[in-house]
Amino acid sequence: MQTMNGHAQPFDGERPIARRHTRRIRLGAVEIGGGAPVSVQSMTKTDTHDVEATVAQIRELEAHGCQIVRVAVADADAVAALARIGEQVRVPLVADIHFDHKLAVQSVAAGVAGLRINPGNIGSAAKVREVVAAAAERQVPIRVGVNGGSLEKAVLARFGGATAEALVESALGHVALLERAGYDQIKISVKASDVARTVRAYRLLAGRTDYPLHLGVTESGTLLRGTVYSSLAIGMLLAEGIGDTIRVSLTEPPAREVEVAQELLRALGLRPPGPRVIACPTCGRAQIDVGRLAHEVERELERYYREQPDAHRPVVAVMGCVVNGPGEAREADIAVAGGKGRAALYLRGRHVRTVQEDQVVPALLEQVRRFSRDRRAR
Repeated sequence: MQTMNGHAQPFDGERPIARRHTRRIRLGAVEIGGGAPVSVQSMTKTDTHDVEATVAQIRELEAHGCQIVRVAVADADAVAALARIGEQVRVPLVADIHFDHKLAVQSVAAGVAGLRINPGNIGSAAKVREVVAAAAERQVPIRVGVNGGSLEKAVLARFGGATAEALVESALGHVALLERAGYDQIKISVKASDVARTVRAYRLLAGRTDYPLHLGVTESGTLLRGTVYSSLAIGMLLAEGIGDTIRVSLTEPPAREVEVAQELLRALGLRPPGPRVIACPTCGRAQIDVGRLAHEVERELERYYREQPDAHRPVVAVMGCVVNGPGEAREADIAVAGGKGRAALYLRGRHVRTVQEDQVVPALLEQVRRFSRDRRAR
C-alpha cells in the first residue's frame, strides 16, 4: 500500500490494502478501477472458430469464478463466431485484436464488452480513430496491452532493450494515440516474462497515469513456474495497492489460471475466503487416497460457496490415518481420519460415525451444510 509520501508499507494481513486511486471504467457488468474489487480474467485456448468448444471453455471459466474472458480474433470468420459465442455465455468478452483495425470495429458490432489492442500495430492514426469511434458508440473500453516481446524498434533502440522503462514509454505512447482520438475508456497492461521487470514497469506506470491497470506476467510458464512467477509479481503489486484486474497466464487449461488468481486474491484479503480445507501430506500409513479426497472436497466446497456466498466456512480436515488423524481432527470443525477403505467422521472433535471411502465427500458436504444452517439459526 502507498503512504502519502510514496513509500510502500508492507502488507501485514491486519489492515486492508489501500488501493491506488484510478478512474473507473465498466466492462459489461464488471466495474474496473475507482475502488471496484479486483477482477479476474482469463483467455480461451480453443480455436475461436469452434463455437461449441469455446462456449464450453467459457462456461467452465464462469463456473470457476472468472469475471472477464478474452478471445483471440484473427479473421472475419472469428468475428462471426464471436457473435454466436456471446449469445451463449454471461461473462463479458474481450476481443483480442492485432494488426487489422477492421476486426476491432467488427468485434464491437458483434457485441463484445471490450477490446484488447496495441494501437502501434493497428495502423495509421485514421485507423485508430475508426476503432475509437466504434468503441465510443457502444462505450466499449480498450486495453492497451504492451508486452516485452512486442515493443517498437524505435523504443527498443532508445532504451537499449525491452526494459521496464521501455514498456511504460510504449504503453503511454499508445494511450496518447487513443486520447488524441478523443477516448479515455482505457486500461493498460505492461507485461514482461520475469518478475523484476514486470514489477518495476507497473510501479513506474502507476506513478504516471490514473488509468486502471491490468496485471500479469506474460509467458510465465507451466503450472509450477507460472504460479510462482505470477503470484510473486501480481502479489507484490496488489499488496502495494497497484492493480485493478489480473490474469495469471499459464501454459495450462485456463480454469487453472482462475484457480490460482482466486487463491492469490484470497491470500491478500481481496476476496472472501474460500474453502478452509487442511489435509495431511500422507505417508506409508495412509490407506485411503487423501490427495484425491482433499481435491474433491475443495472442488465441491468451491461450488457450494459460489452458490451460497454467505454460508459459514468451517475448517474441514482430511487426514490419512488413525495415528495423528483423530488428534488433529479435534482442531477442525469437521474432519475425517482414514482407515482401510473407510474413514472416521468427526464433528468438533467428537467421533460421530464411520463412512466408506466413496461416501467421505458426500458426508463432509452434508456436515458443512448443517454447520451453516446451525450458524444461521443462532
